[in-house]
Amino acid sequence: MRPRIALLNAAHDGEDNRRNFRRELDADLVEYDVTERELPDTFAFDGCLVTGSRASVYWDKPWIRDLETWVQDGIDRDIAFLGVCFGHQLLAHALGGTVEPMDEYEIGYRTVEHDSENELLAGVDDSFTVFTTHSDRVAEVPPGATTFAENDYGVHGFRKENVFSVQFHPEYDPETAETVTKGKDDQLSDERIESVLDGVTQENYRAACEAKQLFDNFTEFAAQRTRDGTGSTAAADD
Repeated sequence: MRPRIALLNAAHDGEDNRRNFRRELDADLVEYDVTERELPDTFAFDGCLVTGSRASVYWDKPWIRDLETWVQDGIDRDIAFLGVCFGHQLLAHALGGTVEPMDEYEIGYRTVEHDSENELLAGVDDSFTVFTTHSDRVAEVPPGATTFAENDYGVHGFRKENVFSVQFHPEYDPETAETVTKGKDDQLSDERIESVLDGVTQENYRAACEAKQLFDNFTEFAAQRTRDGTGSTAAADD
C-alpha cells in the first residue's frame, strides 16, 4: 500500500507546489492550504511534507504559528516529516534551531554536498546539482540534529530522529524554476535574474533530477515505519 502523506502546502499560490509534489511523490497525498489556516484534524498519516513558501518562519503571521504548533504536535506523535525550503526552516525553528535572513540571495542551479551517511539521500552522488531559491537560512540546526548536506551558503539538509529537511527544491521542474526566478524582479537585479534564467537548461535540470531520489527514500522510510508498527498511523488521533 502507498503511504498516506499530508501535504502542508505553504505557497500563497499553491498550484506549482501541487503539480510538482503530486508528480514526484508515490503516495496518497492529502493536501492542506496552510496559508488559509487549513490543517489536518487528525495525525493519522504515515508522513507529512511541509513545502516552500515566500514567507519567512519568523514573521508574526497567525497561519505560520498555527502550522508550527501543529508540526510540533505531529513530531511529538512520532510522525515522519520532510521539509523543503520554508518547510526546512520551519522544522528547524519548531525543533529549537535558529533561522535568520541572509546577506545574499541564493538562487539557481547550484552544487550541494552530502555526507553519504543519511538515508534520505541514499543513491545520490556526494556532490549533486539542485535548484535553490532562498533569502533565509538555518543558522543553527536544532539540538540533537545532524547536518547531512551543505554548501557555501550553509545548511542544506538536517535530520533529527524521524524529521528530515532540505533547503533546496528537488521538486522543481524548469517551468517552476523560470516562474520563480522571474518573480524575484522586486528583489534581484535584471542582470542577476537573466543570469539565473540562462542556467535553467535541460542539462542542469537532468542533473538536478538525481536529487528527486529523496522522495522515494522518504516515502519508503515512512511506509516501512508503518509496516513495522512504529509509525504514527498506529497511534490514536486524540
